[in-house]
Amino acid sequence: MAYIRKYKTASGATAVQVCYKKGRKVAKVVHVGSAATNYSLEKLLRRAQGIIDMEKKSLFDLKKFDEENKKD
Repeated sequence: MAYIRKYKTASGATAVQVCYKKGRKVAKVVHVGSAATNYSLEKLLRRAQGIIDMEKKSLFDLKKFDEENKKD
């Protein structure tokens, strides 16, 4: 399971991380970046969500569906 974590750094910026849990423990952390403005923070949050979405598997095999329709 993956989730996005935000926290304040010592300099006052907001850091964004993608955390992967295995059971109840955090198994892996990917640091996405730090933002000082709301605009930068939104960009980092979109990038973090993109990292999570890249690893998701599709519910359907659309290539197989397309190949079956071409045969008809």
